[in-house]
Amino acid sequence: MSLLEIDNLRVTFSTPDGDVNAVNGMSYALDPGETLAIVGESGSGKSQGAFAMMGLLARNGRATGSIKFDGKELIGLSADAMNKVRSAKMAMIFQDPMTSLNPYIRISDQMAEVLTLHKGMSKKDAISESVRMLDAVRIPDAGRRIRSFPHEFSGGMRQRIMIAMSLLCQPRLLIADEPTTALDVTVQAQIMDVLSDIRREFGTAIILITHDLGVVAGFCDRTLVMYGGQIMEDGPTDDVFASPSHPYTKGLLQAVPRLDRIETELKTIAGEPPDMSRLPAGCPFSPRCAQVQNICASLRPELVAHGDARRRACHVPVAEVV
Repeated sequence: MSLLEIDNLRVTFSTPDGDVNAVNGMSYALDPGETLAIVGESGSGKSQGAFAMMGLLARNGRATGSIKFDGKELIGLSADAMNKVRSAKMAMIFQDPMTSLNPYIRISDQMAEVLTLHKGMSKKDAISESVRMLDAVRIPDAGRRIRSFPHEFSGGMRQRIMIAMSLLCQPRLLIADEPTTALDVTVQAQIMDVLSDIRREFGTAIILITHDLGVVAGFCDRTLVMYGGQIMEDGPTDDVFASPSHPYTKGLLQAVPRLDRIETELKTIAGEPPDMSRLPAGCPFSPRCAQVQNICASLRPELVAHGDARRRACHVPVAEVV
């Protein structure tokens, strides 16, 4: 049985200028212990789909469709019921750890609060467990540093603290939203190593949301590519990277610098991302696609299977994607 099942998820925001369709019919499943990368340009709907899962959409946002976690439907769940799911069963690491941590409260108090609220622990036991978790994410001298304030840590250390906080209740699913943004490449590698250790030690399923394809390779079992609020391609990471079956995926991979080839300039995808309040009638990528066909502008392609474990939404035949 899948841990997470999402079926035809749609996220819409009401604005003075009309509805903004951030997610348009997303469907996928995640197994226990599996790692899934959700990639795509900014504004493609990656984070809003995760916020819908966590019940954290803005007040003007609404989610429709189905989100089942461990067999339980989350859409329409009351605030109290959703609070019992968050942290205890699934948790999220946000992009900027400095704004996620309260600058006026010591790390010890912020971490202990999670356990006293969700596990009913005493303050003493909660702090002891928090120190253990900080050790697990490689915070040096955790017993002493837990009494520090957020500003006394580097960006990479604050991100590790956020990871430790998200794991305090040992959730079955961890959603990491751009966990390496604004960190240098050395610290990025360290954070990804920490996430790998967590998966091995706790058996946690991980959804990694990112636009950085470099952090996906070698870490995620599957990769899901989004554009214009919908899934363009989905499949095992090694297969997607080795033989992309969608022109958008191909364009993303060609834009990544590689050490095994020398180029005078990087390739780019021409044009701009779509206006999510005025999406094209057909494929959202059609205005930018170098292989666009007549049908692409008028008929939105369905996400269909190809091969044993892959899906794609494209009118261009797989063999012709170049």
